[in-house]
Amino acid sequence: MATIDRSSIAILAVAAAAIAAMFWIDPIPQDPAYHAFADARKMANVANAWNVLSNLPFLAVGVYGFATLRRLASPQMRTHYVVLTAGVTLVALGSAWYHFEPSTRTLVWDRLPMTVAFMALFTAVIADRFSWVIGRALLSPSIVAGVASIAWWIRTEMMGAGDLRFYVIVQFLPMLLIPLMLLLRPGQWLRAQWLWAGLGVYLAAKIAEYFDAAIYSGLGVVSGHSLKHLLAAVGCAWVLRAFHTPQRRGVASL
Repeated sequence: MATIDRSSIAILAVAAAAIAAMFWIDPIPQDPAYHAFADARKMANVANAWNVLSNLPFLAVGVYGFATLRRLASPQMRTHYVVLTAGVTLVALGSAWYHFEPSTRTLVWDRLPMTVAFMALFTAVIADRFSWVIGRALLSPSIVAGVASIAWWIRTEMMGAGDLRFYVIVQFLPMLLIPLMLLLRPGQWLRAQWLWAGLGVYLAAKIAEYFDAAIYSGLGVVSGHSLKHLLAAVGCAWVLRAFHTPQRRGVASL
């Protein structure tokens, strides 16, 4: 059973403060310039080819995740792992479609599977660091909340006053709370070193995304956004490794 101790209070306080702060700020519309990526090169009549094709590693990670299902350190983590892996797999399809035809309408299908994956990981860490019962119970409501945040955003966009605040909470609050939980609570099944590695690469991916044009201008071969996809896929693979039983030396692994 989970206990209410100082670490629990600290994590709940940070979550409450972040959510309250989001309600204090003005609605956040989708920036139309978001769809203007630096690398718009075509390949075999595929628009934005490198931003489309750089999503293939997510598909490979999804295949890897399902192929290594037998390696789970605990059966309690199976549902979280399957949902996380499914989310990562669908990112390949949703993001590729979005980048083939960038628009607010197609961006929905890019963000939906990412939201599912975020919520699966977030509740898995809760299950590992607090209580399996709580983490499992929160999985479905968290996914519903994530989908609802996207539904709210797209509805407000259609009404002419987009509001991304709830989606921002869904995407970034877990990335704030997961490190806190790793620092403040002991774990049972998830290997912290792989979670930290995944979070670190995710941060690098967001930096690459921010410097999309600068990286493309400097390298001339790959854009920051394409690099973001590659880094994020590596991060997803490392997060999946966190769920696995450590392999003995001398035993081959995928």
